Amino acid sequence: MKFFNSNETLWRVLRTIVQAVIGVVIANLDVIIQAIEISDTWKPVIVALVMAILSPIMSEIGKGVEKAEEKKKLAEKEEAGGSKL
Repeated sequence: MKFFNSNETLWRVLRTIVQAVIGVVIANLDVIIQAIEISDTWKPVIVALVMAILSPIMSEIGKGVEKAEEKKKLAEKEEAGGSKL
């Protein structure tokens, strides 16, 4: 899946936009879910922590997707090689 592991400009911009949307949602959780109250001094800390956790998670997902794609290509090559006999 190109979204997680491509360095093309389009995919990098889309990842940045998704992370920004997640950051805005996290920063405004108290407004969205009116049952909680988050102090304005804690909001930047919470957003920074979420982003610090989100970045490596996305990286690991990208690595997993990349490995799955490699396995699929290898299986297709083996299948194509076996059908030529």
